[in-house]
Amino acid sequence: MSPIRRGEKLPIYNRIGVLRAERRMSRAELAALVGINVQSVGALERGDNYPSLDLAFRICDVFDLPVEAVFSRREFGAMSAALYRREPSPTAPEPQPVHSIPTDDTGGER
Repeated sequence: MSPIRRGEKLPIYNRIGVLRAERRMSRAELAALVGINVQSVGALERGDNYPSLDLAFRICDVFDLPVEAVFSRREFGAMSAALYRREPSPTAPEPQPVHSIPTDDTGGER
């Protein structure tokens, strides 16, 4: 049997720290609920270690969220931006840049 060749290691981003903070849960509480030590929770949050599939499922069960809401190959944006994203209104005027000053045809300020 030949050894398995692995490509470059892809990052796994997570929202564990944010989800813990939202629930006012300590690292020790999460560690106890999923059966790991407190240092491992910190290493996961920092991205120093990646969870096994089993551990990822246990973490997701604690937060009652699907895996893709907690872990991703792409960096997460702010949760508020995802939750409260506004779609541009088709009737709304184009926003003007903050730094521009309206001028008349001669270049003077209006």
